[in-house]
Amino acid sequence: MITRFLTDVRVKFNPFNRTSKSARLFLSLLPPNARADGMKIESQMLPRVSKEPATLGVKFKDGKEMSLELDKMRITEVIEQVDRHSRGLARKEELSGN
Repeated sequence: MITRFLTDVRVKFNPFNRTSKSARLFLSLLPPNARADGMKIESQMLPRVSKEPATLGVKFKDGKEMSLELDKMRITEVIEQVDRHSRGLARKEELSGN
């Protein structure tokens, strides 16, 4: 997963719900030095009895914000969505010569 273009990650999930697996896996895929590199990571754990769906909010360096409902998506789909925009940003950066 390409994380160098992420500036802000917000995850809200119930850790005891099996539909929140994508949220837990996404957080585990973030590099350990992400906060030190300037990425803002917020995770909110919902109570065990909560019926609220797991959500992911991602903000990129170019200002685009992406909101995903994780209870309806597999981790491969989540990574595909995030990487699609990151690859576009990588191409722009490469073409501009930076």
